[in-house]
Amino acid sequence: MAAPDTTNLGFLLAKSSQRWNERLGEGFTGAGYGDVRPSYGSVLLPLWEEDGLRMGRLAERARLSKQTMTTLVRLCERDGLVERSPDPEDARAAIVSLTPRARAFADVAGAVVAGLEQELSTTARRDLRRALKEVMDL
Repeated sequence: MAAPDTTNLGFLLAKSSQRWNERLGEGFTGAGYGDVRPSYGSVLLPLWEEDGLRMGRLAERARLSKQTMTTLVRLCERDGLVERSPDPEDARAAIVSLTPRARAFADVAGAVVAGLEQELSTTARRDLRRALKEVMDL
């Protein structure tokens, strides 16, 4: 069997993800949030759905290890997007919550993502969404 080339799905997924994140970063910068990294979406999106999650639950929802999530949360905390507080039910656990800055950024992120999605045809968006969900469920 031959070595994979640049048309294999893994390569295409990785490079399309990199390009998407570049465009997100450009949009965030243009809206005055140049310090917000696209990778912060793994923290912010689950919290925009349900604020005040335990670190472990946040990691599960983002499909990341607890160690990776801890690193991302620290970066988001540094940039004023989230804050951690002790869980009143378990002193060993931390609750991660959005700051007012993160809540304000939600509309910016939504507009940037919507703008990028609009650059794709309706058919491409639908088919891509379906295909990516299938890959995630492998």
